[in-house]
Amino acid sequence: MKLFVRCVASWGLVFAAAAPLAAQAQSQSSPIFVLNSLDASVSVVDPATWLETKRIPTGKEPHHLYLTPDEKSLIIANALADTLTFVDPKTAEVQRVVRDILDPYQLRFSPDMKWFVTAANRLNHIDIYRWDGKDITLAKRISTGKTPSHLWIDSKSTTIYSTMQDSDELVAVDLATQTIKWRTPTGSMPADVFGTADDKTLLVGLTGGEGVEVYDVSGKTPVRTKVITTAKGSHAFRSAGDKRHVYVSNRVSNSISKIDLQTLESVATYPAPGGPDCMDVSADGKLLYVGSRWARKLTVVDVESKKVVRQINVGRSPHGVWTLDHAPR
Repeated sequence: MKLFVRCVASWGLVFAAAAPLAAQAQSQSSPIFVLNSLDASVSVVDPATWLETKRIPTGKEPHHLYLTPDEKSLIIANALADTLTFVDPKTAEVQRVVRDILDPYQLRFSPDMKWFVTAANRLNHIDIYRWDGKDITLAKRISTGKTPSHLWIDSKSTTIYSTMQDSDELVAVDLATQTIKWRTPTGSMPADVFGTADDKTLLVGLTGGEGVEVYDVSGKTPVRTKVITTAKGSHAFRSAGDKRHVYVSNRVSNSISKIDLQTLESVATYPAPGGPDCMDVSADGKLLYVGSRWARKLTVVDVESKKVVRQINVGRSPHGVWTLDHAPR
């Protein structure tokens, strides 16, 4: 996502005592990875000490990352470098670099583990690759609307959903035929997309708006059923891990909203200064790890107290955030 809104945080940050936070992190042994989009690097943060222990060079503009099906490699997509960097999710050691992947902005594996999909944000296409457990082979390149942003694949591995950031659309791609089966207009600057477990409902964050659109996709054509009011710049989703709630970052409003997937209403708000972007959730569900895009920080939010408890310095324009020790997705 390339909405460079300079948001100046005015939160009075209340930092909790270091000991309780350290105790919460003791159960987590795997590092937290933060992609520094403008520094072409990944910050590796130790959750026990809350220090950046190393910085891994990548290609230009790493934005998103995804775990391989065997959980042995974390794939970092470097959009402007046209490369994928494979990293060990436990040791943070680089395993290999795959080249000639055109503009891999967003990425996702299908649940059946047969397909690897990337969205080319600047080149206006979606690439579908075959996955054999180790290597990827291009199967189809699909022209889309303007600026494909984020991807979701349904649980049966039949449909890819992608938002079109600059043409304000949601597109569905049939995986069997690898063709577009429908497209529908959305609100301003759709970003992340999140599907419910029953595959009947999609949520779309509107970075150019103040809420999340809800679509019924159970029929042959999508139907927008409502808009959940959250805050300005609704952007990235992350499941809370409890099978009922999902978080969405509000980049312009410097906050995170919690949405109840049963009532489809916003039920809680958390502070997240500095332009919150991608998130991950600690394995016990007690902490939110948030990339503060404009503040060069990894922000840690305590879910129970609804307070920022720590900020760690990372690189420029931190985007994707991920750890192996996370709550269920």
